[in-house]
Amino acid sequence: MSGDESLIDELLAGEHRALARVITKIENRSPGYRELVSRLHDHTGRAQVVGITGSPGAGKSTLVDKMAATYRERGETVGVIAIDPSSPYTGGAVLGDRIRMASNVGDMDVFFRSMSARGSLGGLSTSTTDAVKALDAFGKDRIIVETVGAGQNEVDIVRMADTVAVLVPPGSGDDVQMLKAGILEIADAFVVNKADLDGADRTVKELREMVHMRDASPMAGHHGAGAGPSGIDDDKNEDDDEERQPPIIETVAKTGEGVDELLAVLADHAEWLEATGERGARARRRYADEIRTLLRADSAALVEEELEARGGLEEYVDAVVARETDPYSVADEVLAPVAEAVRERRDARED
Repeated sequence: MSGDESLIDELLAGEHRALARVITKIENRSPGYRELVSRLHDHTGRAQVVGITGSPGAGKSTLVDKMAATYRERGETVGVIAIDPSSPYTGGAVLGDRIRMASNVGDMDVFFRSMSARGSLGGLSTSTTDAVKALDAFGKDRIIVETVGAGQNEVDIVRMADTVAVLVPPGSGDDVQMLKAGILEIADAFVVNKADLDGADRTVKELREMVHMRDASPMAGHHGAGAGPSGIDDDKNEDDDEERQPPIIETVAKTGEGVDELLAVLADHAEWLEATGERGARARRRYADEIRTLLRADSAALVEEELEARGGLEEYVDAVVARETDPYSVADEVLAPVAEAVRERRDARED
């Protein structure tokens, strides 16, 4: 049995050390990591994956800590992936292993892992997806993915979640305005954290107005970039096809106030996803996005390999600058053997 096969067997048997090693291989893109993830795929699909995003300072870390602790009190196992800003010196996660998870230290059933953004959130999205698969295959009941902020890159990362909660600090008019730029569409729930501070009521009111405006817009049916309706509204029939409004929960993470209500909303949303078939629909969209992402990355790598075999890009650039050729012609020339090989394979299959 190879080392990687043994590693997978140990992970599936519940060895946390093997889980940590697999995620390290995934994050570092070590040789053989793709085969590891491929073997894990058959064992996924059981965990509830929750994405937590929002502007810096919204209290995401503290809330995730309390969520994990509450899940554990209920006897559930938890995996947390926190996307940390990168160190400008080492490229590693600035916050390291996040000592802030102090209330869960020593509890092996809360597996916490920081993943460094390393200046490339696009690639990190794929790494995070793979790490979630490892936690799911391991058997974690709940997986929480926490992002750095609420920009487009973070939106791409949390799309892998079954349910996305967006945190908004109270009195943050600018942050509420920012949500209109796109993150509103992925929210299955809004959380006004630090609700004991001034401005919380106003923030809740502004969020409600925004959600109402979204539902009234022509794009209301495109929640979640093509996703179906989400959120929980107890006043509506579960069989109703109308767009559901994301609920707004107020929490005080440092004291745990509102955490039980938040977890209840997440559980209700998970039930709604199952009852309506939306969970399966979202999974199909995620896999389609993942396949496209991998095809783009692998194609780019193949092109880079071909460029290197031709002596690199500089000679082509020199020729373009000298007006001896043009960028389109260069692209056609470099891709010609790749395109020819693909077409030959396709013709062979058709014959």
